[in-house]
Amino acid sequence: MRPRRFGMIVASGKGSAVEVAVARRYGAERGSDRRVRAGRGHVMRSGGLLTSSGLRGREAEREELRALIASVARTGCGGLALLQGEPGIGKTTLLAEVVTMARAAGFSVGLGKADELHRIVPLSSLAACVLHGDQPLLSGDAFADLARNQDQRIWLVERLAEAIEARAGSKPVLIALDDLQWADPLSRFALKQLPARLRTSPVLWTLARRPDPAGQPEEIVASAARELPTVTVPLGPLSRVAIRQLAEDTLGAPVDERVRDLLDAAGGNPFLAVEMLAGLGGTESTDDPVPSTLVVGVRGRLRSLQPSTLRFLQMGAVLGRRFGFHDAAALCGEPPATLIPALEEALHTGLLDDDGDQLVFRHDLLRQAVYVDIPPSARKALHREAAGRLVAAGHRPIDAVPHLLRGALPGDQEAVVLLRRAAEDVLPVTPGLAADLMTRALELVPPARPLWFDVGEQAIVCLTRAGRSREALTTGDRLLACHPPLAVFSRLQVALGGTLWTMDLTAELRRRAESALAVTGAAAETGARLAALRALALSRGHDLVAAREAGESALRAAIAIGDREAHVLALSGLGEIAQNAGENALALERFATLSTIDPAFLPEEIVAHLHMDDFASSGRLLLQAADDAGSTRQAMMLWAQGQHDLGLGRLDDADAGLATMERLEDDVQVPVQQVNARVIRSRIALLRGDRETARKHLAAAQERLTVKPNPGNTAAVRFLEALHAEADEDIDQAVDKIRQVQQEGFFMRWRLLRDWVDSAIRTALRGADHALAEDLAAQARTHAERNPAVPTATGIAVQALGLVKADPALLEDAVARLKASPRPLVRAAASADLGRALLAAGRRPQAVAALTQAHGLFTESGAHAAAARLQHDLDGAGAGGRRAASMQRPTQGWGALTVSEKKVARLIAEGHTNRSTADLLVVSPHTVNTHLTSAFRKLAVNSRVQLANLVRALPDAERT
Repeated sequence: MRPRRFGMIVASGKGSAVEVAVARRYGAERGSDRRVRAGRGHVMRSGGLLTSSGLRGREAEREELRALIASVARTGCGGLALLQGEPGIGKTTLLAEVVTMARAAGFSVGLGKADELHRIVPLSSLAACVLHGDQPLLSGDAFADLARNQDQRIWLVERLAEAIEARAGSKPVLIALDDLQWADPLSRFALKQLPARLRTSPVLWTLARRPDPAGQPEEIVASAARELPTVTVPLGPLSRVAIRQLAEDTLGAPVDERVRDLLDAAGGNPFLAVEMLAGLGGTESTDDPVPSTLVVGVRGRLRSLQPSTLRFLQMGAVLGRRFGFHDAAALCGEPPATLIPALEEALHTGLLDDDGDQLVFRHDLLRQAVYVDIPPSARKALHREAAGRLVAAGHRPIDAVPHLLRGALPGDQEAVVLLRRAAEDVLPVTPGLAADLMTRALELVPPARPLWFDVGEQAIVCLTRAGRSREALTTGDRLLACHPPLAVFSRLQVALGGTLWTMDLTAELRRRAESALAVTGAAAETGARLAALRALALSRGHDLVAAREAGESALRAAIAIGDREAHVLALSGLGEIAQNAGENALALERFATLSTIDPAFLPEEIVAHLHMDDFASSGRLLLQAADDAGSTRQAMMLWAQGQHDLGLGRLDDADAGLATMERLEDDVQVPVQQVNARVIRSRIALLRGDRETARKHLAAAQERLTVKPNPGNTAAVRFLEALHAEADEDIDQAVDKIRQVQQEGFFMRWRLLRDWVDSAIRTALRGADHALAEDLAAQARTHAERNPAVPTATGIAVQALGLVKADPALLEDAVARLKASPRPLVRAAASADLGRALLAAGRRPQAVAALTQAHGLFTESGAHAAAARLQHDLDGAGAGGRRAASMQRPTQGWGALTVSEKKVARLIAEGHTNRSTADLLVVSPHTVNTHLTSAFRKLAVNSRVQLANLVRALPDAERT
């Protein structure tokens, strides 16, 4: 249903008693404390805060919000309220009342207001919420450092969460934001994450916004509703009785029939009703965003102002609802001193307020009414001039961008320069905004001009970073279709190289790189980058010898000319080539060098250490990354941590880490490892015996495969399908899926089956496909030959051969070799194979010993299904009494928690924050949050207070 708009009747008489009463009220306010602003027509205390009489007709809404405030304070868990209604309906007034009630209840309050013209400036909307109030959550310097030094949205949100969480540890917190519809993208991103992240702390989020014109639900509320109590408070028109009471509150006297008729035309909108009392109005209704009658009323009111005051207000309306006096003076072209009389008149009439730092239109509807009375062509010119004035005054390019988007015309090269600078500034934190700015910059440049190609090159990079790869590719091809100079042609192909790699179009990447290398005229650094991109593309091909030669040549060229980008690309390609060839030591060498040059590649180095069985080095690097969480890709660091935990048999931690990684990738909409993460989590669930969860992860992996169907993801999903088919006793299908893995790409043998090849061989043998089993064993042998210093590789190769030959001696050798492996699940599987082979050979005592050892390793890792199968074998061997059957964890209560969840729960119960808990456990705060969420669900608690009470009530034996 569309929001109603209301017509008005003009009050006659310039100096009517109604106007005088309202004007007196406006004048009296200017000296009051306006940290919390009230809507017009509401009585105020001497300190500037609302009385209940200022909320005529909103008693039910006020009570609902009061109950939510009390609930957050009482339970210690979070909550969220959304106030929604058309302009002037009283959202700001009700939000101010929430602030008053929360302060009275002992809350620490952060209050902010989004601004239409600043809606693209990163963090501008949330800034006031954390910087202002009696006790700001962050100092100005701390916030500036946060915004300046961070280059990751996830890292920023976590730092904000830590600041709010720390305050909530001593008193409940209210974060209130008005005009949410104009919040900047980064603030909206943070607001989608923070309520759920802080749901276990007493933090109340209260947001006010206008209804979405398309009727779309508020995504911030939708994200929070899954995790914490949420309330949506729709504000409709006030009743006629409430409007009349409001008028009497304003005027201090009963209203007569003429005024009542006037108020009826306001349609229940309190702001419009009060503006009528001030002499604004008309007679007709409209659906325009700013009622035309309001414009007429303001125009009539402005006619009484001095021309200089009117011009000053118009310049302010161009700058936004909040604007600086000096900026408006500059736009007027007048010295500030000469405009003081105009400022005083604007304040005296109640059109503007002065908060001590900036001037503020009393309501955005007033600003819009003044603004739409400026001719459209003049508005465009003024916005363009405002942009130049702001930059000349030392403002950041991003501050001028809202005006450039409204005022720049095609051919405006200065605007293009400013848009490019702004895009470069915001790219690390809001790549989507950077892409939008560059797309607009490209529109301002005439096609086929040299600047057009330069701007287009930057646009391709921004679009790719924003995850809009198809748009980037389309943009690049449009530029190339205009036949740029050869040097520019080569540069554009370099820019598109990252796009094509992201899209897994490696054959096209190779073709384009080779065609660009074949032309002359490219700069040396461009040629080096093209050569490196070609090597990167070749890493996915079958001729890895040729790929390595290309990579080495590209690396030499990059080093010779000192080009960092080419150096990084060449090392990345060589690392990929080594991994695909199964040469773990060489891959480690490449990635270690690469992470030295670019720390963003630290996750790749950590995983390369794992492939060498060097868990000590990987653990050290993970610790290093935990101390410097903002310096690298956090989702990829969690992928590396998950691989580390999986290798050490910490199934619970691996599962939690990979779940966190997937959530972070969803948050930034960059799905890199989601398919592989779901494959591993499904396999973990199978090892635990949780078939339902395993199937859910399989379905999710299959769904995500359709989005990113590259050879690696395809092979991983086919292998998982084989595991599920075998678990369902469909051996033929399982064997067929293993064959598909082998056919998907030979290098997948190293990347996927390096530690899982024994499982594939068992499946092949169960399906009587000895040729497939022998092929897999030969693969394991080749991998071991290429990695003689890796105990896991050499041990699995012997184990594979022992399985194929059904030779207990070889399996005993494998178990002996694998004693040096740090991977308990690999050791357990080899011992299980040996035990079964010894049973088949009639060597019962030795078989029982091997099976018992395997059972213990699986049980310790939480692989309950694998342990149960071994217990069945032990029972069959008559040794069931030697070892108690492994027990599945309950699903609810303290006993349902994993070891890591219990550690986190104890520390949180002791009063630790997520950050301090993460520091003590040497994990990321994101992983702590995942453990805590799971613990709350299993314990059926909703707040840290409830958790602390539960932990204190546990018997001492269970608490430790």
